[in-house]
Amino acid sequence: MEPHERTLDHCRQVLDQLNAYVDQELALEICQKLDAHLAGCSDCQVVLDSLTKTIHLYRGLREMPMPLPLDLEARLIQQLQQHS
Repeated sequence: MEPHERTLDHCRQVLDQLNAYVDQELALEICQKLDAHLAGCSDCQVVLDSLTKTIHLYRGLREMPMPLPLDLEARLIQQLQQHS
């Protein structure tokens, strides 16, 4: 990687495009440039890894929602009944 490619401004540009990159919404040429940057920039790679893990966790929760604990559900129902 060229030294000038790891400037703060360049990293910000990369980070601004990460959502579209993860969602595969970018042109091949842009993806290749991002791949090159990510290969040499551990800071941006950490952000990408965190974003990817967050999306994976979110999608997993969406597919299998967690039930509310019984005591929490009861308290919510009680609060709703008091305010209606």
